[in-house]
Amino acid sequence: MPQVKQIRRKLKMSAQGQPVVILKEGTERSTGRDARGSNIMAARIVSEAVKTSLGPKGMDKMLVDSFGDVTITNDGATMLKEMDVQHPAAKMMVEVSKTQDDEVGDGTTSVVILTGELLGKATELMEKKVHPIVIIDGYRQAEEKALEILEEIAEKVDPKDKEVLKKVSITTMASKLINQHSEYLSGIAVDAVLQVAEPSNGGYEVDLDNIKIEKKPGASMTETRLVQGLIIDKEVVHDGMPKQVKKATIGLLNAAMEIEKTEFDSKIAIETPEQMQAYLDQEEQMLRDMVTKVKAAGINVLLCQKGIDDMVQHFLAREGIFASRRLKKSDMEALAKATGAKVVNSVDQLSKEDAGYAELVEERKISDDKMIFVEGCKNPKAVSILIRGGTERVVDEADRSIHDALCVVKDVVQEPKIVAGGGAPEIETARLLREFAEKLAGRERLAVIAFADALEVIPTTLAENSGMDPIDAISEMQSEHAKGNKWVGVNGYINKVADLSKINVYEPMVVKAQAIKSATEAATLLLKIDDIIAVSKMSAPPGPPGGMGGMGGMPPGMGGMPGMM
Repeated sequence: MPQVKQIRRKLKMSAQGQPVVILKEGTERSTGRDARGSNIMAARIVSEAVKTSLGPKGMDKMLVDSFGDVTITNDGATMLKEMDVQHPAAKMMVEVSKTQDDEVGDGTTSVVILTGELLGKATELMEKKVHPIVIIDGYRQAEEKALEILEEIAEKVDPKDKEVLKKVSITTMASKLINQHSEYLSGIAVDAVLQVAEPSNGGYEVDLDNIKIEKKPGASMTETRLVQGLIIDKEVVHDGMPKQVKKATIGLLNAAMEIEKTEFDSKIAIETPEQMQAYLDQEEQMLRDMVTKVKAAGINVLLCQKGIDDMVQHFLAREGIFASRRLKKSDMEALAKATGAKVVNSVDQLSKEDAGYAELVEERKISDDKMIFVEGCKNPKAVSILIRGGTERVVDEADRSIHDALCVVKDVVQEPKIVAGGGAPEIETARLLREFAEKLAGRERLAVIAFADALEVIPTTLAENSGMDPIDAISEMQSEHAKGNKWVGVNGYINKVADLSKINVYEPMVVKAQAIKSATEAATLLLKIDDIIAVSKMSAPPGPPGGMGGMGGMPPGMGGMPGMM
């Protein structure tokens, strides 16, 4: 009973206006409009930071990390990844960009700009006393309708049509640092994707892990090339081995060509020099037998995932067998797909049937490094792209650009629907969304119209970055779309509003759809937050002046023990 009285006394105190501490000291809390405003502001700042890099006339960003390493890029995902973002809402923008990159590989800048604009339009509605939940419901309705509209206006294409795929690839490279080489690099990207595409459920499936990219600075970008096989960053293990093998029969071995040590301790009693020699001869014979088995299987190129003994290297060289060791597991798997070989787990399993084939296996010096080229494979399901460029920065940006190109080609091969670029699909979708909003009653209608307005940020930004007047450009585009010209957008090359389909500027429909999905999800998630509780980081208690002396109130001999409270 005394306990109950004590609780009642505490409640009475709080009712009389005494503060009740629930959260620990140092915790910061913001609620309602303040919390939402802070999140939206952070997200919009990130959006503004990447805005100027959109489109063919977009600017590049130079990012310097804490170690002083410099990255020059205009790839949205790379920019945000390299920025050390701290605010939790801003971190969500980084996640949105990463999701877009993982799912479709392009549109990473667009999705961040669109998220920022959706939040901006929501702020305007909230100032007019529209509840955030109403805005969220309206946005979700608009998203569903926008995706339907995109499906309707998209054009179906043949997933194996090289010309269409090349147009899509050139479009994605138009805004990159290496755009002057976009036609050449696009041809490589298209050939690589089509080579590894596998038929699946009436369509095609593409695994980009089967396209290996190697980067080496020190030559012109036009020396970048596709290898119908694999490039391995290794060299021949012995100087006496051939550096080139034509019509190669390739063995892939996942075992060490060495005499393994026994698992348990054992002793050999050797009493005479003859016994010692016999022991060494026996060991040599075992190693020689390994090489004999390789030779008997008809293999003239041996690629080993584990080590090769020095003596085995010598015997392989005498037999004229090309060998390399300690290859990565991923390289072994790719070699199996490229050459048709089977990876075996012991020398005894090597056979002609499990061997692969390549027209040429050769060690070449690229820049300062030696690399092994496995070329001329029959219908390889794993290929390599060797990227060359004047400097390391250029090669890195070329790598990012080719990654985007491979991704968009893959998107069209897997989902063969395209739309024109230049903000044309956004203008058309916004126009049809406004028509849809007219049929709605209630405040959701305002949110759908706000969503349509937000979509127009993409053509507006493209116009701004091209040096055009955005208001005039948007008005002209809306007028053309009302007449039924659905592919009229911003032509960034000539800084005019024009029909983008006539200059072959096309993008995959799935890139636009994913951007709308990701941006809506991120915006609605941030709008639903009305309370931010931030716990302050724990700081170490300050030590007594003059170092770790004895602590007051402690028994003698206990002073100076760290961590004692």
